[in-house]
Amino acid sequence: MLSGLALLALYLAVEFLVPRPESVEPSGWRLLGIFIAAIGALMLQPIPGGASVLIAVILASIFGGLTIQHALGGYGDPTVWLVMAAFFISAALIKTGLARRIALAFIRTVGQTSLGVCYALSATDMVLASIIPSNGARSGGVVLPILRSVSELYGSFPGETAARIGSFLMTGVYQGICVTAAMFFTGQASNPLAAQMAGEMFHYPVTWALWFVAGIVPGLCSMLVAPWIVYRMYPPQIRRTPEAAAFARSELERMGPMDRGQRIVAVIFISVCGLWITTPIHHLDITVTALLGSAALLLTGVLTWNDVVSERAAWDIFIWYGGLLQLGKSLNDAGVTRAFAKAVGGWFGGAGWIVPLGVALLVYFYAHYGFASITAHMLAMFPPFAAVLIARGAPAGLVIFSFACFANLAAGLTNYGTTPSPMFFAHGYVSFERWWTVGFVVALANLAIWSTIGFAWWKLIGIW
Repeated sequence: MLSGLALLALYLAVEFLVPRPESVEPSGWRLLGIFIAAIGALMLQPIPGGASVLIAVILASIFGGLTIQHALGGYGDPTVWLVMAAFFISAALIKTGLARRIALAFIRTVGQTSLGVCYALSATDMVLASIIPSNGARSGGVVLPILRSVSELYGSFPGETAARIGSFLMTGVYQGICVTAAMFFTGQASNPLAAQMAGEMFHYPVTWALWFVAGIVPGLCSMLVAPWIVYRMYPPQIRRTPEAAAFARSELERMGPMDRGQRIVAVIFISVCGLWITTPIHHLDITVTALLGSAALLLTGVLTWNDVVSERAAWDIFIWYGGLLQLGKSLNDAGVTRAFAKAVGGWFGGAGWIVPLGVALLVYFYAHYGFASITAHMLAMFPPFAAVLIARGAPAGLVIFSFACFANLAAGLTNYGTTPSPMFFAHGYVSFERWWTVGFVVALANLAIWSTIGFAWWKLIGIW
């Protein structure tokens, strides 16, 4: 009840206390109030996020100047169906055991040390992030169970024995997960949403291949540095882990050779990624490619229709994702984003765009202390900040990739920054103080890497 009253107060404050620019119609301003209240609902969670967004969509059709056809238009957007199809492919990866096989193969190869195990699990998440848009599904469903098994293999449990290896793996692997979320178009569910807003609002097309090329260099640098920093800050008591490699080897032997389902999923996985990379050659839309992969899984029987309809996380994302996508586009059409850019742009006077970009990125990054969702963070701050900076002459590609990637990296700051963080923290291996300390230090390293090596790499490949 208190959360609901707070959201109502938020809407009323926008409607009656914040001055409406003359360029924005009253219906557009009411739509802004509904949108901000919806973002607040994703943060406060008075009811599930999907339900909040669905209510916002209905209210937008009544008070926000949208027809019901327009308000529901987001559910027919190809980006929404791309995310859905990727979820179905990820379900097949987990169901057949192929994802677990990939993780065990990495540990068998480089798992002779505790740092190697951390890199192996992070590399597993990186491979899966190329096609699974849910960091919760891939880390919670694949990486975390293996991480816990390796920790217990060495007698490392929450409490007195956590420092043997478990606390290091929990923090090191989690920081890697935040990096992989920034590296790929499908690294996190809100990344395609950022790409969609980039195209719709700023006329800058972002493809899977472009994001892959942009993220691979700074991402690999962060993947190497982040676990090493955690290792230096809080070194595990057990440094050599030959048993982990032996455990992975025995598990792979127990699994036996790849069965029919795993072989089919492997072929589809490689084919879909290959078609995404070569989109500039064949011009097949990436959503069509992903849907073809899902159809192939259904035709071969690897996935059943019951598997599809029981994928609750996918359908939940379908509701809130499509609704927020349309609300964001409608705000842009109503001129709200342009009005914000014009108002904020005057605060920096004649400072050009470099100083405002630096200030905005720092504010944007550390604002994630107030967010429990990458999506809520990105929706609340990405469009207005990008609009301000692009209006001041900042290169669109630099602005878009900076804000899209930094929202994911910022999730490493806290134990509630994105879906996997409470999943990892709840195991009880790491104290609140240690989690936040590691998050703050690794965040500084990620900021340094992505704003130097990342910016230079983006300049080299022509993003700006």
